[in-house]
Amino acid sequence: MFLMELQCPSFQVLFTFLLLVIMVLKIGKRGKAKNSASNLPPGPWKLPIIGNIHQLIGSLPHRGLRDLAKQHGPLMHLQLGEVSTIVVSSAEFAKEVMKTHDIIFASRPQILATRILSYGSTNIAFAPYGDYWRQLRKICIQELLSTKCVQSYRPIREKEVLNLIRWIGSRAESPINLTQKIISSTYSITSQAAFGKKCRDQENFKYVMKEANKTAAGFNLADVFPAVTFLHMISGIRSKLERLQKQADRILENVITEHIQDTTLQKVMRLK
Repeated sequence: MFLMELQCPSFQVLFTFLLLVIMVLKIGKRGKAKNSASNLPPGPWKLPIIGNIHQLIGSLPHRGLRDLAKQHGPLMHLQLGEVSTIVVSSAEFAKEVMKTHDIIFASRPQILATRILSYGSTNIAFAPYGDYWRQLRKICIQELLSTKCVQSYRPIREKEVLNLIRWIGSRAESPINLTQKIISSTYSITSQAAFGKKCRDQENFKYVMKEANKTAAGFNLADVFPAVTFLHMISGIRSKLERLQKQADRILENVITEHIQDTTLQKVMRLK
């Protein structure tokens, strides 16, 4: 099974490579980035069209990047399809990126998943750094992350952590997937804090969020070849993301409707 999992991405990349060759013959060659003029850091040799993608096949991505960094240094340039990428793999350079020059690197790349799932990358996680993002942060700090709000979620956190500890204790002599269980507990805490109570769609919402994160975090050829919109269709990634977004919208719409009805009922009861 593990061997098959390693072989599948190789087949997909090779198949896509052949498709792209045919497409390039029809639409013409795209301009290549001039690395010498851009003063980019060193990196491994590249193939036409796919760049360095082939060098990350056959091993876990973080291990493949580690091996390449050993050869080319802690600041390395990779060409992933059409996307020019800088890989930072040392604490010294990471500090430069995440602290010293934080403002320059604050905005996250716009990929297909974030554009669809976060309404054009307009949420706090993926909105470009600027006035709009600062306003979102201000709202979150005041309305969601204030000391009063965080303390109000304490019973939810304690209950879910206690359930997690009991679950681990009940399987003391059996192997467990602790990562998956911790993720599940985190989703449960988040959904209860967001909804304010147990709702009928909570399990469905957790499923949608898990699938959305899995899809967004995975390797997606549509993201490394953003100009080739044909890939968005044949990969099926766009239709899956749009389906997940509609599911999430439907659940959140139900939550909002229930909240409005409860609030209205409480006002009526007070008037009586």
